Amino acid sequence: MPNEKDSDRVFGAQSMAAPLQTVLVRRPGEAFGRADPGLWHYTAPIDLPAAQTEHDAFVRILTDFGIEVAYHAAPLPDHADAIYVHDPVLVTDRGAVVLRMGKPLRRGEEDAIAETLEGMGVPVHARLEGDALAEGGDLLWVDEATLAVGQGYRTNAEGLRQLQDAVPEVGLLPVQLPHAGGPETCLHLMSFISIVAEKLAVAYLPLVPVPFLQFLVRRGFEFVEVPGSEYATMGPNVLALAPRSCVMLAGNPITKNRLEAAGCLVKTYVGEEISLKAEGGPTCLTRPVYRR
Repeated sequence: MPNEKDSDRVFGAQSMAAPLQTVLVRRPGEAFGRADPGLWHYTAPIDLPAAQTEHDAFVRILTDFGIEVAYHAAPLPDHADAIYVHDPVLVTDRGAVVLRMGKPLRRGEEDAIAETLEGMGVPVHARLEGDALAEGGDLLWVDEATLAVGQGYRTNAEGLRQLQDAVPEVGLLPVQLPHAGGPETCLHLMSFISIVAEKLAVAYLPLVPVPFLQFLVRRGFEFVEVPGSEYATMGPNVLALAPRSCVMLAGNPITKNRLEAAGCLVKTYVGEEISLKAEGGPTCLTRPVYRR
């Protein structure tokens, strides 16, 4: 593990809820605006000017909170989903682990985001190769030494094995995901659970596998339950900016009220274009680079 003083660090995000210092985002561009909904599994064509307005407002929430925001602007003309920068890479205390996307249309994003991170001073520590598949949405830090890994259509057993080789000091916990809407839909582990404080998760419990739920209960977790009416509008997809301070998609008032009742400060953003049409919430739109 790196031994430099914390004040000298510029990367490392082995937590879902430690105070977010630096985050990477990608502003929607032409590839997103001209995406074929049938090909990319979007619900409707994207209104690019509206998407850019939404994204700018989302970023303002982050900067107003004091977070340093960096932009991933590498040319990716054929990659509509590249705005979801959470998925192609994992930033550990050792550096970036470059993943291998389970969605074939997204292949090629991995090297591009790795180059952006290297330009920010984040070294590439490891790369998944061969038959390995893993996407960031399936990788949930339970704590800095425990990584839950969703096993489904986007992340496979070989991906888990190579991840374990990359971070041998971290305990990896396989979490079997349901078929749900099938391989064309985007069901990640973080589609139904987010961690917003050391022992607090927001979750749509009907999709949480029983062994994983029992594991979290043994760890002392409490849960903010997302109602069924707010699952499709990404109620469980919540980005922690710091413990019990978070941002979520507008239009989920029950989940928001329950988070606030649990002592959370909750900011909301409008995401008709950047989230609801294209299956990507606030965690998907961000790649934490440094949490302290």
